[in-house]
Amino acid sequence: MMKAKGVDIALFQETKKASMLEKGVGELWGRERMDFMTVDAEGTASGLLCIWDPGVLQVSGCYCSRRFILLSGTLFFSFDCVIVNLYAPNEVGQRGKLWETLLKLNEEFPNPWCLGGDFNEIRSIGERKGCSRRDKGMKELNEFIDKSEVNDLPLLGRRYTWCNSREGEKWSRIDRVLVEPKWLESFNLKLWGLPIALSDHSPLLLMESERDWGPRPFRFLNAWTLHPNFSPFVEKWWKENDVQGWAGFKLFKKMKELKLALK
Repeated sequence: MMKAKGVDIALFQETKKASMLEKGVGELWGRERMDFMTVDAEGTASGLLCIWDPGVLQVSGCYCSRRFILLSGTLFFSFDCVIVNLYAPNEVGQRGKLWETLLKLNEEFPNPWCLGGDFNEIRSIGERKGCSRRDKGMKELNEFIDKSEVNDLPLLGRRYTWCNSREGEKWSRIDRVLVEPKWLESFNLKLWGLPIALSDHSPLLLMESERDWGPRPFRFLNAWTLHPNFSPFVEKWWKENDVQGWAGFKLFKKMKELKLALK
């Protein structure tokens, strides 16, 4: 799937691996260029793995704990950033401590953050179906997002990211990607929820939107007419550019060319 989607950076949670060797990670990655960072699981619980193409992400520093891997570096040799792969605890109290830790680290690593993973919490009742309410955890997550000044990217393609396996009675959106505004200024990001397959979580795909919406519309601003050079410019251009053909065609062609000149 990663190869088919052209993934350059992969964040895994709950690997349940006590140790991960380069050979095994390489087989998972399936590409020649690779760097990776792991946090080993405790028994069969938790475990984190980050894999990336060093030609895309140039890592200069990192900070790890049982619950997250923080990578500090540069994207495409030009965009300084921080990427966090996290797996939040199930317990509300422990999640609160994780949010506090990340807020402190945000001060130490000032470049624009991108946090992705399993937050083990919803932001509103609408993100849960068939599950009990947990107001305290919701409130603390929303406070963390506000204090971090990050954007919770809208999920495309599906509404929930987790279900209770075969029973399919409980659904939640507990996986998400949060980014600071600088990311949105530099990249046209879209977050897609992919079909659930091997896990009870939906894989999330963060990518730049390359959809071609066609030519951008030309919008004339009335304020342009207040510029002292506007009328002389249009009059001079109109006289100097001659178009052959019938009257309607000449008007259409000259208006089209004038639009480009005004741009």
